[in-house]
Amino acid sequence: MHAELGLVAPFLLEGYSVVVADTQGRTADFAAGPEYGRTTLDSLRAALRSPAAGIAPRPDIALLGYSGGAIATGWAAALAPSYAPGINRLVVGAAEGGVLVAPDNNLGYVSGSQVWAGVLAMALIGAGRAFELDLDPYLNAYGKRLFARLDQASITTVLGAYPGLTWQKIAKPRYRDPESVGVYAEAVNKLNLGQRPSPTVPMFIGQGTGGEVEGTPGTKPGIGAGDGVMIAGDVRSLARRYCRAGTRVRYQQYPLSHFTTVSLWLPDAIAWVEQRFAGPAAPSSCGSIAQGNSLAPVPMPR
Repeated sequence: MHAELGLVAPFLLEGYSVVVADTQGRTADFAAGPEYGRTTLDSLRAALRSPAAGIAPRPDIALLGYSGGAIATGWAAALAPSYAPGINRLVVGAAEGGVLVAPDNNLGYVSGSQVWAGVLAMALIGAGRAFELDLDPYLNAYGKRLFARLDQASITTVLGAYPGLTWQKIAKPRYRDPESVGVYAEAVNKLNLGQRPSPTVPMFIGQGTGGEVEGTPGTKPGIGAGDGVMIAGDVRSLARRYCRAGTRVRYQQYPLSHFTTVSLWLPDAIAWVEQRFAGPAAPSSCGSIAQGNSLAPVPMPR
């Protein structure tokens, strides 16, 4: 909650109404993007319908989130045209930083890292719970113990607690390649934001590249640089995809890690959001975003 207050405090001080959604839901479905997005949109609808909230009937709305909040922001922006068109018509823009795009790529990126490796287990648990997928038959004895231990864990309990953890250390030998597991492929494809519709509102997207500060190699073959947990090439590909669909995107890359990027991203994001409320056309960097990684879905095993 302290991190969330850091994001919203400037808006509260300026008199804006702020809605903070319980994005993971009652069952704490960690990293389950579609659920994060729908919960965010449902929370906005509830706030607008509640007289106690004191919000004008048709307010301008901006979405803002970093890391887990970026999961909620990105998915809400992508889902709003079909899931909540009434909300989508009120949104003037969405700002996100530290963005999760294609979880299969992220598993390869954080695998074996010093700080973020434990998050791969939490994400698998969250996805399994969200989509009612049973990963237990594919786990070895250690994997089953780890999943049981982390079933109700928060992210603060796993950061740095499982250095060097990999999928191969928790899976049975015959499933050393996670893409050979059908339920895994099904889950990561459902969570691939690059396979969902583009938002119809302007976007500000920020991403760090200094992940080695947090114990993740500076680059990995086929993945490239990231902030320690999120991958810059994936985010650039997402931004370029949105540009091709006609979305106005400002993309900003920062040479810092996941924890430290927020210190530069947040002032940029606040200024961008305030400009959207003020009314000027959103700036675009669509012609200068470098190429990134493939966001293609994982082939379903035969």
